[in-house]
Amino acid sequence: MEIKYGEKEILDFDINNPENFWPNEHNKNYTIDIELPEFMAKCPRSGYPDFATIKIQYIPNKKVIELKALKIYINSFMNRYISHENSANEIFDTLSSKLEPRWLKVIADFKPRGNVHTVIEIDSSKV
Repeated sequence: MEIKYGEKEILDFDINNPENFWPNEHNKNYTIDIELPEFMAKCPRSGYPDFATIKIQYIPNKKVIELKALKIYINSFMNRYISHENSANEIFDTLSSKLEPRWLKVIADFKPRGNVHTVIEIDSSKV
């Protein structure tokens, strides 16, 4: 079966590529709000898909993330077996280390499965 161009883009993606980040040209504090409503990963126990909306808010420091790079990074979780907590924390830790923002908040709002609705919030001002 032929690999599709989107699948290839995800497989080839490297979050460490410097082109994924742009210089922040502003010194003032401002908030960037991003919502990614199509997050998917696989439950590490059952293999069933878990779907979530990922909300990212940050006050940039010296860098901002390129939005297509962020989309592909989030899509890279699609075939991974990873828990709700670990996926949210990995997204937070990756963005925190790569962007070094003045402030960062990640909310992972998972769709209910088995009558359980999970929301994970990580806020750098509370960590």
